[in-house]
Amino acid sequence: MATVYISIGSNQNAEAQIRYGVKRLQEMFSKLELSSVYESEAVGFSGDNFLNLVAKAQTQLTISQADQAFKRIEAAAGRRRNVPKFSDRTLDIDLLLYNDLVCDKPVLLPRTEITQHAFVLLPLAEMEPTKLHPIEKRSYHSLWQQFDKKEQQKLWLVDFDWGQG
Repeated sequence: MATVYISIGSNQNAEAQIRYGVKRLQEMFSKLELSSVYESEAVGFSGDNFLNLVAKAQTQLTISQADQAFKRIEAAAGRRRNVPKFSDRTLDIDLLLYNDLVCDKPVLLPRTEITQHAFVLLPLAEMEPTKLHPIEKRSYHSLWQQFDKKEQQKLWLVDFDWGQG
């Protein structure tokens, strides 16, 4: 059984898309733990603000199986793949960590976004402050404390409505 950490984000009909993505993930995993939800400015392009969070789950899926399942959920939510890397997203679901595995195939783990983007690092540090990054060998809390706040996009906690309204 592997412990996985998953980033979830959207800036297009974001509340509904986040609810949809989390519901699909809850169907995949028997227990899904969620960080708080954060709102942030778009990074790398001019667009609507994003909502982001991190989820933790236990799985028997392989890395490839999990990645393909996430792509199917994204596609069902209307995600298009023929757009620039930095652009609007209906739903973005990425495998951040698979246990403490370090690899570049079938996907890059741990995801570089963990140490590069506040909207990934802060919710991960909230969930697992003492857990060590598999490459950096520093806790996520420590990585967040050392994160270059001058370079980070604006990020703030939101009171997310998990209901259907």
